[in-house]
Amino acid sequence: MLSLFLLSFARGQAAADGAASPHALPAVVLPKSVPDPIEPVNRVMWAFNRGLMKDVVKPTSRVYRFVVVKPVRTGIGNFGKNLTYPGRLINNLLQGKWTGARDESYRFVCNTTVGVAGFWDVAAKWNIQKSDADFGQTFGQWGWNPNFYLMLPFFGPSNDRDAVGLGADTAANPLIYIAPYKLVANDPLTYLGAYTYFSYVVMYNNDADTVDESVRFSQAEMDPYSEIQYAWTFARKNRVADFQVRGKTDEASLETLESVFFTYKDPEFPGRGKTRSVAIPATGRRLKFTYWLQPGKAPIVYIVPGLGSHRLAETSLALAELVYKNGFSAVSISSPFNAEFMESASTAAMPAYLPVDGHDLHVALTEVDHRLSKLYPGRLGEKALMGYSMGAFDSLYVAATEPTNHLTLLKFDRYVAINTPVRLLHGVSKLDEFYQAPLAWPDTERTDNIENTFMKVAALSKDKLTPQTSLPFSAIESKFLIGLSFRFSLRDIIFSSQRRNNQGVLRRPIWDFRREPVYREILKYSYQDYLTKFAVPYYQARGLATPGETLERGGDLRTYGAGLRANSGIRIIVNQNDFLLEDEDLAWLHATFAPEQVTVFPQGGHLGNLSNPAVQKTIVEALGGMKPSPPAIHPGGKE
Repeated sequence: MLSLFLLSFARGQAAADGAASPHALPAVVLPKSVPDPIEPVNRVMWAFNRGLMKDVVKPTSRVYRFVVVKPVRTGIGNFGKNLTYPGRLINNLLQGKWTGARDESYRFVCNTTVGVAGFWDVAAKWNIQKSDADFGQTFGQWGWNPNFYLMLPFFGPSNDRDAVGLGADTAANPLIYIAPYKLVANDPLTYLGAYTYFSYVVMYNNDADTVDESVRFSQAEMDPYSEIQYAWTFARKNRVADFQVRGKTDEASLETLESVFFTYKDPEFPGRGKTRSVAIPATGRRLKFTYWLQPGKAPIVYIVPGLGSHRLAETSLALAELVYKNGFSAVSISSPFNAEFMESASTAAMPAYLPVDGHDLHVALTEVDHRLSKLYPGRLGEKALMGYSMGAFDSLYVAATEPTNHLTLLKFDRYVAINTPVRLLHGVSKLDEFYQAPLAWPDTERTDNIENTFMKVAALSKDKLTPQTSLPFSAIESKFLIGLSFRFSLRDIIFSSQRRNNQGVLRRPIWDFRREPVYREILKYSYQDYLTKFAVPYYQARGLATPGETLERGGDLRTYGAGLRANSGIRIIVNQNDFLLEDEDLAWLHATFAPEQVTVFPQGGHLGNLSNPAVQKTIVEALGGMKPSPPAIHPGGKE
């Protein structure tokens, strides 16, 4: 799941040479990734692989999954895995993993005999442990540290060491030395081609079940290449994570990480959504949106995600599925802090001033509604605006300004704000504070501890996470993972804004095919730096008087208290221990809204309890009175 803390792991780039942050606090220096001196070449190869997955594998895999049922696909994957046993045996022995060699031998014998040539993984049912090992890992144990990152065609991320290891793994595959390839042994090219063909068949079979998620990831992230490049560094480390939790734990931040458990339940649901675009009059560009319409007329819920999130982010999709299953149509649009929205629908070069960001969002939603009304006349019923985190903050601004908005802007019958902050500056100050959490570790231990935190995430990402999964992080680790995730959202925000309107703050050139140097520079900037060094000068140049004070006042919901009090269609759902809310913020919410408008859960941190059935029931009940259609039998349904 590429959600909150797994993305924290995937999204990294090392801070530049330990240089001090422009802000007052000392810098947190992240472990460095494998060097990427040929980044432009690798990005071209990444674009090729992404196009292959999106335009070839994804559309054909739908037909393949229909024709070849899941048990057969699993059997083919098991068969291919079983055939590569000799390579795993050799590498377990070369690495001195005698238990691993024994377990892999047991697995091979059981699966080859009882499992009928490996089509059934009976060893897994008998709890015989796997011990994957390859030549890349062996070379690493022997002391070969990768020198440069390498994106391979078809195979994806690698490095110099693992690329050589891949060749050795291929040589260890017994398929090369057995029939039917012996029939073409006198023709080396045909011989190699037959082996390659079989290998690609198995690879395609294995990719068929994951390609939709891979393509969604590449669409939802501004720069998936950089995330994969950094994650690969730790995925291929020859180091076992130490899962012992040292020090105190922090309930609120640990619960926040549990947002990874909130995901869509039907794997086909994202693919059933339709994506279209609308022209934004003020920018002259087109903004994409994704929607799921009920078969007949139904109320429609517009979903606005959190800070920097995309319309296809996991939480957005999970909320869309939740409301769809309960009889509502759903539309998802990217956050005003997301590059897709910034570069297509924002009238300002950078998001920071809520009156501008909120109005741009309202205009975009209006255009989307007009487009859907023309495409599906009579299908759109009452309208709700649902936002979570920063999306909730934006939604409440739209609700507060409803009476003063231009008559042509879209009117909503209900506003649902999930885990909204109240004061934007307080919220981002907490994100800066969380990112600096590792400074509590001694200097001599800090780098190793950060790397071990990443190794924990890498290990957890290989398993299926459930609400029963215990997340093994201390208070420092859980806070850091949250701060890191949002810090890389900030990296994307700054890069996108400066690509559109370079203010000359950054010294490194902004080049799409060579981003690592400017990324390292951007990561030295905190949210406080973003406001003071980028946003304030920008709005000052646009003639905004006292921009610092104006941005602060504009980013405080208390400024819009009168409009919020007057809107009876607002529903607020928050958590008592959300780190973005102080006691005074909760007190203000209770004083501003009627008791039936505010639901406060005692636990959950920030978005961490969305997988809780009681919270989901509250979200659906917040839409009560909007006359939904009968729940759909198949989420996403046919139109």
